Amino acid sequence: MIPSVLPTYSRAPLHFVKGEGSWLIEEDGRRFLDLGSGIAVNVLGHAHPALVAALTGQANALWHVSNLYEIPQQQALADKLVAASFADTVFFTNSGTEACELAVKMARKYWYEKGHPEKTGIIAFNGSFHGRSSAGIAAAGSEKMVKGFGPILPGFTHVDWGDHDGLEAAIDDTTGAILIEPIQGEGGIRPLPDQCLRGLRALCDERGLLLILDEVQCGMGRTGKLFAHEWAGVTPDIMMVAKGIGGGFPLGAVLATEEAASGMTVGTHGSTYGGNPLACAVGNAVMDHVTDPDFLETVNRNAGLLRQKLEGLVAAHPEVFEGVRGTGLMIGLKVRVAPADLVRAGYDALVITVPAADNVVRLLPALNITGDEIAEAVNRLDAAATALKGA
Repeated sequence: MIPSVLPTYSRAPLHFVKGEGSWLIEEDGRRFLDLGSGIAVNVLGHAHPALVAALTGQANALWHVSNLYEIPQQQALADKLVAASFADTVFFTNSGTEACELAVKMARKYWYEKGHPEKTGIIAFNGSFHGRSSAGIAAAGSEKMVKGFGPILPGFTHVDWGDHDGLEAAIDDTTGAILIEPIQGEGGIRPLPDQCLRGLRALCDERGLLLILDEVQCGMGRTGKLFAHEWAGVTPDIMMVAKGIGGGFPLGAVLATEEAASGMTVGTHGSTYGGNPLACAVGNAVMDHVTDPDFLETVNRNAGLLRQKLEGLVAAHPEVFEGVRGTGLMIGLKVRVAPADLVRAGYDALVITVPAADNVVRLLPALNITGDEIAEAVNRLDAAATALKGA
């Protein structure tokens, strides 16, 4: 008999009932150090007082009205995002998946309105992840994502990560945009080097293409800047954001330049819940924290501390670990064992991590994790690795 919850997840046998900062409390009382933060979502940890106050304060005033009316909280959040980024305009969604759908629509509508309806093609990259909607799985293109869900949305071409010649060869008269994650998350924490992102921007300018960045996982302060592309000193035309922007409350957004968004006029897109008062009240509180230079300085300092301690962990357990990669507090441990085995060993050591492709285990802690918590987290990872070696 099928369970009442559709069985599409392979869930760990853990039942968390409370969260406090970087800690999760199981119903049996065990305290886990959370290095997953809901897959890079809880950027301020669990039950952060400012987010709790924003949510409860708004909940006591107004939950939902729909986008038939002006929403002051939405306008305030859009203004903050525009002021802090390349963007001229913002559309709010409920998730990164919905943001991907709009980014694809926006790019195609742009070229249609410019008199080039043939420019529907979007080049994406093997190993990518852009959500599980029709556009998202077509953009990723892997057999794991698309098998059994055909016919797949057409118009996507895939090239290997880092294949510059292949990218150039894939561009033709039907190409309208290039879509890429500055750091592949699900693909195994694979950062795109700054010079490559700068080259990609130059290529788009040279060939007259839109550059779409997916910063759903790597944005909102995770790399030590508000958005990961800032390290390369370039800007996209369209960008997808979600996860951390709501600090745990469902919220996403598409940011765009005025030019790239020019085709999206009244009636071309919409969302019943997107940008509602509850979500945007929380989003405003998140933005107030992650745009603070002192906060980002602390992220960078703690990222350096974590990286240093992880390098020591790798050196101490060469049978388990191969190396460390990533940027800021978006870290991947390349492992010589099955990633799921390390994740499970972490459960026994009371530390939460997240598996990824390319034999990588992800560490995506809350951005306000403390130095003492980093030290304790690495101690627990050390215990997990020791247990694996003795298994």
